[in-house]
Amino acid sequence: MSSFSVVSRRAMLRTTALAAVLLGSGMAFTSATAAPAVGQPAPAFTAVDSKGQQHKLSDYQGKVVVLEWTNHDCPYVKKHYSSANMQGLQKQATDAGVVWLSVISSAPGEQGHVDGKKADELTASRKAAPSTILLDPQGTLGKAYDARTTPHMYVIDAKGVLRYAGGIDSIASPRVEDIQKADPLFKTALESVLKGESVAQAVTRPYGCSVKYAS
Repeated sequence: MSSFSVVSRRAMLRTTALAAVLLGSGMAFTSATAAPAVGQPAPAFTAVDSKGQQHKLSDYQGKVVVLEWTNHDCPYVKKHYSSANMQGLQKQATDAGVVWLSVISSAPGEQGHVDGKKADELTASRKAAPSTILLDPQGTLGKAYDARTTPHMYVIDAKGVLRYAGGIDSIASPRVEDIQKADPLFKTALESVLKGESVAQAVTRPYGCSVKYAS
């Protein structure tokens, strides 16, 4: 056996052993698309809204864009809607000229999946104020942004650069009373982008229910 073959075999064994360790610890290699990088151009997308209209990220060139992953049945989402915290953020943002896109990536048959009519009914009943609701039942948009939880928040600046990705705030609980105690990470990031300032905490930990992608 050549020395090259011996080295290759040893490298393969080391890789296999490392993979076993990672799997045992709850981590694993994946072939999924890498997460988008803050400070780099946001992934381009085309998606259909609750009324059947097509939207592209490029349609909003020159505007700040917020992406909010949502699932109306998730307790963490309910926390921010039942308290009107999310609606308040939506209103403040859209009043400032921000395009707010709520994204539903729940697959058919999974928690949170709705059709366009139901999505609009939810918006009206909760007095929500997004610019529009994007339906992503195949998970294409969600996976492009590596959206993991509901809510999971993103801010894209007017040049199309991803400036924030992470949690809505700093306390990972479904309790309404924790909203006032938490550091409003997303709100602070959005305000910085609107002022043309750098975002101090540009990547934070999202929390909530897992996005219900198709298995």
